[in-house]
Amino acid sequence: MMAEKILMKTPLVEMDGDEMTRVIWQMIKDILILPYVDLKTEYYDLGLEHRNETDDQVTIDSAEATKKYGVAVKCATITPNAARVKEYNLKEMWKSPNGTIRAILDGTVFRTPIIVKGITPYIPTWTKPITIARHAYGDIYKNTEMQVKDGSKCELVCTDKDGNETRSLIHEFKGTDGIIQGLHNKDDSISSFARCCFNFALDTKQDIWFATKDTISKQYDHHFKDIFAEIFEKEYKEKFEDAGIEYFYTLIDDAVARVVRSNGGYIWACKNYDGDVMSDMVATAYGSLAMMTSVLVSPDGIYEYEAAHGTVQRHYYKHLKGEETSTNSVATLFAWTGALRKRGELDGLADLCRFADMLEKATIDTIESGVMTGDLFLLSTLPNKKKVNTEDFLCAVNETLKKLL
Repeated sequence: MMAEKILMKTPLVEMDGDEMTRVIWQMIKDILILPYVDLKTEYYDLGLEHRNETDDQVTIDSAEATKKYGVAVKCATITPNAARVKEYNLKEMWKSPNGTIRAILDGTVFRTPIIVKGITPYIPTWTKPITIARHAYGDIYKNTEMQVKDGSKCELVCTDKDGNETRSLIHEFKGTDGIIQGLHNKDDSISSFARCCFNFALDTKQDIWFATKDTISKQYDHHFKDIFAEIFEKEYKEKFEDAGIEYFYTLIDDAVARVVRSNGGYIWACKNYDGDVMSDMVATAYGSLAMMTSVLVSPDGIYEYEAAHGTVQRHYYKHLKGEETSTNSVATLFAWTGALRKRGELDGLADLCRFADMLEKATIDTIESGVMTGDLFLLSTLPNKKKVNTEDFLCAVNETLKKLL
């Protein structure tokens, strides 16, 4: 057991969240962090009620603070739909906090499954984790779309800075109504995405794959491919050769086939929509979204760690009724360990890095000893497994941690 608390130099930006994950957030701090670390954070309440009170200014403030301090840890938050607007009496349907933060930090999201003994991936050849790198700007997440009537002629129109127009026919609707959609992306964002991916590959010493559909999308997707290729050749080729790692480009459908046949152990870079879909597919195939780390990395080295899942609304309503829950806290816990380790690395605090490592080991050791929450209990093949509630799991991790420290 540690004699005195580990000291920190620079604060973390702490972004609190919503529903069951907010409850777990406080439990993790009380049981596993505050007894060991003299925790310094700059706190922002990103709970939906406070976002509504501040007209979502708190989300912008938290992102700007992250740029200042370099490392943040974020709890899961609600992105409101119409039902949530009514439930929380919101002024408006506020945007996704994650989307706002990603845009301000110009970051790329890296999601990696946490592998434990007793939980075999649905694809049994996946013996090593696959990290999904998701471009976090543009495409359908910044789209413009409309429904159009029969007889409409739809065009893309671009007016340059001198007022000159370029037009390209999308479709003439004859005999039927239809829909159209306009997408965009920016060269500086795609370049940032590429550099984040290549830097992360060098940091983790893993191969990186990138895939688009450039054979069909000869302008849009091909542009992504070209920017990646140019940056790699000019800035990263020699570094990759020195590190003994590879950059590999292929078509998205070929990548999917290769991924399924692979053993894992690489980074798979995806455009925004592809990454949204594939990260959930990979998480589910490895076992659970609650066993998935997520970090947003900006090209200038700013890190925001979060859980990859939502706010666990169903468990929260049970919790409010006083009923027992067995909610998996691992992804939220690993958001904290990731942020503490990165803070330790940047500030030269070996004790803080070691504590983060030991807390992660204690978590995995606890699950592999057979103590786990309900979702993992259903998946685990361990012979002596035991289902425990939300708080008891964290207490069990703490008992394991005490022995390691």
